[in-house]
Amino acid sequence: MILQHCEGRFKVPAMRDDFSLNLLDWSKKNVVTLAMDTRVLIWNPSMKTNTSAEIVDDHEEGFFTSVCWSPDGRFITIGLDNSTVQIWDAFSPKPRKVRVLRDGHSGIVGSLVWNGPILTTGGTDGRIVNHDVRVRSHIVGSVRGHKQGVCGLKWSPSGTQLASGGNDNVVRIWDISVDSSDSRSTGWPHRFEEHTTSVRALSWCPFENNLLASGGGEGDHCIKMWNTRTGACLNSVDTGSQVCALAWNKNERELLSSHGFPHNQLTLWKYPSMLKMGELNDHTSRVLYMAQSPDGCTVATASGDKTLRFWNVFETPTAAPIKKYESYPFSDFNIH
Repeated sequence: MILQHCEGRFKVPAMRDDFSLNLLDWSKKNVVTLAMDTRVLIWNPSMKTNTSAEIVDDHEEGFFTSVCWSPDGRFITIGLDNSTVQIWDAFSPKPRKVRVLRDGHSGIVGSLVWNGPILTTGGTDGRIVNHDVRVRSHIVGSVRGHKQGVCGLKWSPSGTQLASGGNDNVVRIWDISVDSSDSRSTGWPHRFEEHTTSVRALSWCPFENNLLASGGGEGDHCIKMWNTRTGACLNSVDTGSQVCALAWNKNERELLSSHGFPHNQLTLWKYPSMLKMGELNDHTSRVLYMAQSPDGCTVATASGDKTLRFWNVFETPTAAPIKKYESYPFSDFNIH
């Protein structure tokens, strides 16, 4: 069953409408963040009021271009258009910047993803960089991932494979060791070139190993399923619209996609048949950003229509286990 209307709607007039950025995330501690120019909105959906907090940086010359929570849900990681990455403690009495990561990129940092204590970043320079935030010399691996900018990054649930999507229309699968003793060991077993436009939407299946969904941008419109062990394309569906983001149902065999031109819809698909189960059409411009709640039942979407919306798309399971995340020693951050 899919709802016909959103459960909550908030205006975000300062949000940037940019397909290559990643400005929305939802933490393990049930806190939503949305980056807007030089501010980050912090909002807890479980609170009865509509109040929110903000991170405002008056000292860096640059706009916020990506945002991602640390695995323990305490720290907010922010990429900037001046090639740096900031890490903020969101749960101190007042949000405070605890570290700035430099020298990883030469352009906009538009993609961020964590794999344990390793932060992986992607930039418009085409580079993918691993940062070990526990040590002062934080860059522990770097590869030229794409001929153009990196606009999507996702680690597999096992933490052994990284999927990257780029403005060069390519999806790459990387086997990258993130062990501090061998963090420069890099391999690229697969390179998928079947998409015809930029690939930003990437999502690993939570119930089937080595299954990756990818979505192509305007002019491509396709969701493709990949076996990342064999390199086989298992299925391809033309959605009729630019694919901006993808999210699997953690408890059922379903996939949610968000779209841009021309229809700006959310679509729920049944897997593996990829039969369309329903659509949501409340947004009036492309639905660029999507994040999923910790229990997997609710998604937040942010659109070029300058609204942030919440949808109870996936039914609440009766007794679904929630993945437990380990706590990593983020207290070892040092500013330099």
